[in-house]
Amino acid sequence: MRHRVAGRRLSRTKEHRLAMRRNLVASLFQHETISTTIEKAKEVKPFAEKLITLAKKGTLPARRQAIALLGNRDIIDYEDGEAVRKGTVVGKLFSELGPRYLDRPGGYTRIIRLSLRRLGDNGQLVLLQLIGADESLTKKSKKRSRKKTKKAVEVKEIAEDQVATEVEDVAREEEAEIQNDKEQTSQGQ
Repeated sequence: MRHRVAGRRLSRTKEHRLAMRRNLVASLFQHETISTTIEKAKEVKPFAEKLITLAKKGTLPARRQAIALLGNRDIIDYEDGEAVRKGTVVGKLFSELGPRYLDRPGGYTRIIRLSLRRLGDNGQLVLLQLIGADESLTKKSKKRSRKKTKKAVEVKEIAEDQVATEVEDVAREEEAEIQNDKEQTSQGQ
């Protein structure tokens, strides 16, 4: 009998299951959408939501707990054939994802079934995604007052300020490029 036995074994040892769960969640936070099997997605979803709830707190103990649960893998992009470090998964979790879901009481991920099946074993494939920032809650239940911690509000304001300054910098660079192009075309004529 398997009374009160939680979780799936997924034909793996305990250490392999733990490593797989950490890797899937780190990839989910890095790419914000991953393709996997339905069983793995159902197993990983509660762990990802627990980490996002930790990130909403935004405190140092919460960050340390997230590092202990998830690890702190680097985010690496390849530009011009060279590997460039873009930050860490926990850094992205606490700076981008936590503030994104401050006003959302839960349900940060979704599972979308695909019509594709895996070629080797015909396993059902799904997309595991983070809910976008622009998507609002479809279900609105009783109005509850949720207290936001001062730290969480400050983190959200800082993130919004950083995004605004980045947008302004990009706009300035584009204007400078347009001016340079105009000057080059006028000098060429």
